[in-house]
Amino acid sequence: MTVNEALRLVAGIMILISLALTQFHSPNWMWFTAFIGVNLLQSSITKWCLMMTILKKLGLKESNAQCS
Repeated sequence: MTVNEALRLVAGIMILISLALTQFHSPNWMWFTAFIGVNLLQSSITKWCLMMTILKKLGLKESNAQCS
């Protein structure tokens, strides 16, 4: 698994968890969903993501695939 694949996996899991917590626990968990969205937006603008740094330190490799 590459860093990009793992990042998408983590983001998807966190969004689903936050939505489940919103449904079954408290509507305030929607703020966590908003935080994830803001973090994704920030990383697209700055080209830096803390989770990618963490995943690289855990030993995941960057993808060398390019679109043709």
